[in-house]
Amino acid sequence: MGADDVPFETISLWLPLPYRVLLLPLIGVWLFAFNLHYFQIVNIDVSPFLRYTRSSSEAYLHHSVYQIALVLSGIFCANLFFFWSVTGGRPEDVRRWEIIPMMLFLLMLGVFLWPMGSWHKRGRWRFLRSFRRILTGGIDSDLRFADVLLADVLTSYAKVIGDAAMVGCMFISGYSSTHPIPNRSCGGAFLVPCVIAIPYLCRLRQCITEYLRAADKGLPVAERRPHLFNAAKYASAFPVIIMGALQRNYPTDSEMPLISRAGLTRGWYAAVLINTLFAFYWDVTRDWELSLLTSRRSSAEYPFGLRKNRHFVAVEFYYVAVGLDFLLRFAWSVKLSPHLDFLNEMEGGIFMLELLEVFRRWVWLFFRVEKEFVAAKDLPYGGLGLDILDRDRVAEEGIMLDEFKD
Repeated sequence: MGADDVPFETISLWLPLPYRVLLLPLIGVWLFAFNLHYFQIVNIDVSPFLRYTRSSSEAYLHHSVYQIALVLSGIFCANLFFFWSVTGGRPEDVRRWEIIPMMLFLLMLGVFLWPMGSWHKRGRWRFLRSFRRILTGGIDSDLRFADVLLADVLTSYAKVIGDAAMVGCMFISGYSSTHPIPNRSCGGAFLVPCVIAIPYLCRLRQCITEYLRAADKGLPVAERRPHLFNAAKYASAFPVIIMGALQRNYPTDSEMPLISRAGLTRGWYAAVLINTLFAFYWDVTRDWELSLLTSRRSSAEYPFGLRKNRHFVAVEFYYVAVGLDFLLRFAWSVKLSPHLDFLNEMEGGIFMLELLEVFRRWVWLFFRVEKEFVAAKDLPYGGLGLDILDRDRVAEEGIMLDEFKD
């Protein structure tokens, strides 16, 4: 049975893979604007953390992000409506007109690269510089918090980046990138797994860089160690990706593999469990600094599992966020594996899992910034986006801020 004879889903006719790849980051831009807008409403000033100062005549940062999101949405919708008018949901026309979404890639990229005029130029170019920096695993000591946030967000788009690589592979190979049945074997056995691993490699290198910088500052081992633990968290994603790829391309019995398929599957499940629990623990205990998974969970000073100082009034927000993070962490870790054929044959299922991960990261960002804001309020220099270990040293030892700009 050829690809043309395989049943396909309606979503692949009206929202082919290139459009889904672009839609998810677009949704992410809107959600980030909502993050910034809510922070402004509840009096959380993110400017010191992002190091993004504005003059009194400039609009709030969320206004700028809304405007960029609106322009990108207009371009996306216009292109998609044109694609619908040309193809009419007819499979052959959907395959033939892949050039239309390919042009959309260039148009949306052009919004950020456009050199003429001053329309949000400072913000656009700063984002591109940060993006280029984190793609090499770099981290600016003066823009640490912003670089870490962007790199963390990039890990949530790992599967989307893998899909983008597959779109490019299908386009170059002559297999239509808008084909209702995407060729998910394009590029061989390891193209997509290797691309998926890139965001985790970038974040891993950032953690190692922070560890080495902490060592250069002469911090004791106890204060440097969390950076290594954080690096181990990102490294724990690699066994999930590698064993998932091996399962999908498992050799025949005649080739006498070193490990059975059943053994490989058990190893993959163990890797998923370790990666998910590690990431969940870090989200709750380190990124949000809640006490739920520590011995300090029960205290008369704060509600069960939370912390003493909180900015959000409703404690239910924290509990709901923890529950969502736990459930969606497992869903995303499972999807890191390309061997789940029952999901890979459901394009709508893949898209939904990717969308849920974008939603999880959106919720995570509220509490990540809130924790940083609360921790910085009573410290010298207002925290200024310093690492929590560095802020503790500033508070306890009165170290001059210049030491942390090396």
